[in-house]
Amino acid sequence: MSITIRLATEADFDDIRRITREAYLHGKHIEADNPYVKELENVEDRAKHTELWVAELDGKVAASAAITYAGQPYTDIAIEGELEFRMLAVDPAVQRGGVGRALVNAIVDYARNKDGIEAVSLTSMTTMLNAHALYLSCGFERVPERDWTVPGEDYILWVFRKTV
Repeated sequence: MSITIRLATEADFDDIRRITREAYLHGKHIEADNPYVKELENVEDRAKHTELWVAELDGKVAASAAITYAGQPYTDIAIEGELEFRMLAVDPAVQRGGVGRALVNAIVDYARNKDGIEAVSLTSMTTMLNAHALYLSCGFERVPERDWTVPGEDYILWVFRKTV
């Protein structure tokens, strides 16, 4: 098994769109008619406003995540000195096989070597139990005082943070 982490290219957009949509729907984190699905599928906009990364497994795109910083359009929670990653999605066909862990570890390593960045932060839906286990095993800690509720929705998002 060979995992490669790299910046996404336009040629990856259809794979990223499919994987992200399937990861959220397959995991039963949202319903297909939820307006957030449109945001998840809007890879083109995400690529314009974030650093969009992919993880390839044996040469095929198997996961993606968007990296953003305080004050940028896709930022939900990052404060100055934090790198935030969002919309981490692993193809359901290969989940629990190390691809997500490789991508998270690459993001943390990147943050560790980036001037002015002292931590990595993220939010996660409360239903994403496998993701929570991954983040905790990678050294992230829950930061419940920073949890937040999606405007117009009735569910809370949990915040995780790791000092680098």
